[in-house]
Amino acid sequence: MNTIRPRIHEKLNLIYQKDYVSASDKKNILDYLTTLHPIWENRFSESNPPPDGEPNRSLLRPVYWLGNWQFACLDYYHPPKGIHNRCVQAEKYPPVLQKIIADVEKMVRDKFSDKDIPSDWHLNTCLINYYGDKLEAENGIVKKTDMARVGEHKDFEPGPVASISFGEKAMFQFVKSAGKSQKSDVVLQQWLDDSSLQIFGGDKFKKQLFHRVQRVESKGLIFKNMNTTQFETRRINFTFRYVPRDHIQAYFRLPENLRTDIRSYVTQLSTKSKFWKEQLT
Repeated sequence: MNTIRPRIHEKLNLIYQKDYVSASDKKNILDYLTTLHPIWENRFSESNPPPDGEPNRSLLRPVYWLGNWQFACLDYYHPPKGIHNRCVQAEKYPPVLQKIIADVEKMVRDKFSDKDIPSDWHLNTCLINYYGDKLEAENGIVKKTDMARVGEHKDFEPGPVASISFGEKAMFQFVKSAGKSQKSDVVLQQWLDDSSLQIFGGDKFKKQLFHRVQRVESKGLIFKNMNTTQFETRRINFTFRYVPRDHIQAYFRLPENLRTDIRSYVTQLSTKSKFWKEQLT
């Protein structure tokens, strides 16, 4: 990690540090990413069907999870009611990410209020999002559709959230939601640069405000060898969160109907991952 002084909003529980990830750590992380094989997930399943009259749909981008995997069709982790059978045990962090997370957790405990950090808090789950263009062949011509955005939402896992970004800059906004019929008010926005770190927590940023990625720049940077099918990646983001250990379930311990819902994903992952292959046996 680079030792550049972070920009801290002390009372807001928000930290942003540009150039946080060193060049050598960035190389190790990108090399590690070439060993992963992200998958496309559908939002719904037989046990969690879409609303009446709506079709099932794919997520906007391929994803990969470490620590534990929150499959979209299991409806994500959402306390207080949505906590069981939502988080499936997944691969451990590689050493380079373990080192970074140890530093981030120390930063949080040094800078954030104790009341905003759960007693057992540990950034034990990581969503890897690939931002870019979906590629579809149409009459012999490859059509590109920009999927480099995320609508307003909240992260419901308890405690502070940390994210690390690589690639093109992203416009990240905290907003006060006005519902679907009106435009949301932007409370704070910032560009997330390549190799930057962002941490947020507390009542304002975790419980009151929503956040979104409004857009990602497109200045020609394309990641190679990311194993994303039908997709061209120009930004990669790691989002680290906390899920209580008791709420993380091994695949084989899920109820049979939920195992069936995600079996095709686990099977696909098992073709490239020793960990996921063992989950099937």
